[in-house]
Amino acid sequence: MIARLRSAVVLIAAVVVFAPAAEAGRPALRWLSAPPAGAHLTVRDLRQPVLRISAAAARPQARVTISLLGRSPVRLSVRRGNPAVAVLTLPGPQPFGARTLGVTVVARTTGRHPVALTRTFVLLLRPATISLRGPGARSRWAFVVRSTAARSAPSAHAPLVAAVPRTTPDTAPNLVRVVAETRRWALAELTVLPNGRTGWIPRRDLSVYHVVETRLVVDRARLALTLYRAGRRVFHAAVGIGTRGAPTPRGTFYVRERLTRFGDPFYGPIAFGTSARSPTLTDWPGGGIVGIHGTNRPDLVPGRISHGCVRLRNSDIVRLARLLPLGTPVEIR
Repeated sequence: MIARLRSAVVLIAAVVVFAPAAEAGRPALRWLSAPPAGAHLTVRDLRQPVLRISAAAARPQARVTISLLGRSPVRLSVRRGNPAVAVLTLPGPQPFGARTLGVTVVARTTGRHPVALTRTFVLLLRPATISLRGPGARSRWAFVVRSTAARSAPSAHAPLVAAVPRTTPDTAPNLVRVVAETRRWALAELTVLPNGRTGWIPRRDLSVYHVVETRLVVDRARLALTLYRAGRRVFHAAVGIGTRGAPTPRGTFYVRERLTRFGDPFYGPIAFGTSARSPTLTDWPGGGIVGIHGTNRPDLVPGRISHGCVRLRNSDIVRLARLLPLGTPVEIR
């Protein structure tokens, strides 16, 4: 990739634009601030403007503009004039992993005898924090290999957000969904109130990442549950959800544990604990956790029948269990 970009730099640099003679021996158009041709610039904070570029014409009355040559994922905000000033930024969220982008900018004068200059350089996107969302439908999770703490920033001195135990209250191995990372820290979704909280966990306290392409959607209005794999629907069933006084909380969570062999047929043959928490007591053993489980009252499904958990008929939860891996994101609408 870099070799091709350098070749492009050589070809573009070979283009000569002829223009009327400049005043007093000065070039008709020149860069005031721009990276050297072929320069490689490392960008780590993708949320901030990448750089400022400006160009000026020798004639004071001339008007200059700056634009991008070719298609590019970068954005250029331009203030025309003499000099013209452009600010280069990267649109949208952080990319997955590191990338290399070739950028060519063009400065032009307007009028009957336009003059143009090109400048090509390379952006090496190496964000200090790398997003782990995607690409596509992929999501990543990891086991907690030792009890640890989640903090508000990737630093051992940052304020504590929550304790992160190695096991769940049901003694199952605990896991977290990981959405971003730095070299030594991982940003994880947490099973704490208020729902939706995240925290930075030392990377050494987590296992290797596991990848899933599944997504579970609970539609509270339609009393339905749908499982998608790589964007395609692979399972659909009616459900029972929380009552209006003890609703199933809205938000994005993940499947945290899988449990079987309950002594109480109330939960059916299989149950999944999620990272969602209810501010009131739920059906889940010990309360608080929003689970997805079977039922000994299939006649009540679909309906608003629980204290916050999601109930399926036993035949449906058995079918779902064959398709639903740990770490699957759960969207409750």
